[in-house]
Amino acid sequence: MPYWVRSMAGPVNAILGRFTFTRYLLASICALSADFALFMALTHLGLPPVIAAVGGYSGGLVLHWLISVHFVFGLQEPPSHAQRVAFIVSALIGMAITTTLVGGLSSLGLPPAAAKLMAVPASFLAVYAIRKYGIFRA
Repeated sequence: MPYWVRSMAGPVNAILGRFTFTRYLLASICALSADFALFMALTHLGLPPVIAAVGGYSGGLVLHWLISVHFVFGLQEPPSHAQRVAFIVSALIGMAITTTLVGGLSSLGLPPAAAKLMAVPASFLAVYAIRKYGIFRA
C-alpha cells in the first residue's frame, strides 16, 4: 500500500467517525422526540414521572433501533441476534441512567420535563459509546 494512502487513513477514519456521530445524533433526536412526546403524554395522563420515563424511553428505543440499523451504522448484513440483544442491554443501561436521574431530580422538586432534559446528555453519551465501540464496531 502506498505511503500516501496509509498516511490518509487517520484523517479519513476521523471524518467517517464524525459522520457516524452526526448520523447517530440525528437518529437520537428523532428517537428523543418520540420518547419525549410519549413521556409528556404519559405524565399528562397522571403516571408517575419514573414510569412515564420508562414508557417514553421504550417507545423511542424501537424507533432508534430501526434508524440505527438502516441509517447510522449501515450494516452490510442483517443484524445478528447478539446485536439485537446487546442493543436492548445498552438501552436498559440508558434507561437506568435516565430513570435514576429523572426520579432523583424530580424528588428534589425539579419539574419532570426539566429532569428528563437533564438526563438526556448522560444517557446519550453512555449509550453511543456502547453501541459504536461495542455492538456495531466495524
